[in-house]
Amino acid sequence: MRWLMRSKIHNATVTEANLAYVGSITIDEDLIDAVGLWAGEKVLVVSNTSGARLETYVIAGRRGSGAICVNGAAAHLIGEGEEIIVMGFELSDKPLTPQVVLVDRQNRILRSLIETPSTTVSA
Repeated sequence: MRWLMRSKIHNATVTEANLAYVGSITIDEDLIDAVGLWAGEKVLVVSNTSGARLETYVIAGRRGSGAICVNGAAAHLIGEGEEIIVMGFELSDKPLTPQVVLVDRQNRILRSLIETPSTTVSA
């Protein structure tokens, strides 16, 4: 069994960073559906802007809003306007084909990207 990337929202822009909120990352429900994430699922969030990395869980945001809101203590690490990647993982005994979307600065889907599982090459 291995942990494999299953879902990825690539180049999302943080629309809000709210220290007063009780934890998590709020993501537009259209984006959640596009990559197969679930509300409450643990995700890895990586800032392309600052290099910060954190784990949190998903809260479904208003559909079509473009919302990507970093909440609670995580807002100390990743702020409004930063470009991020959000990834979900799955424990599997077989390679997976992740669901990956590339988004624009308003967090609208530009296109789906297919990342094929890598293969091991023997020497």
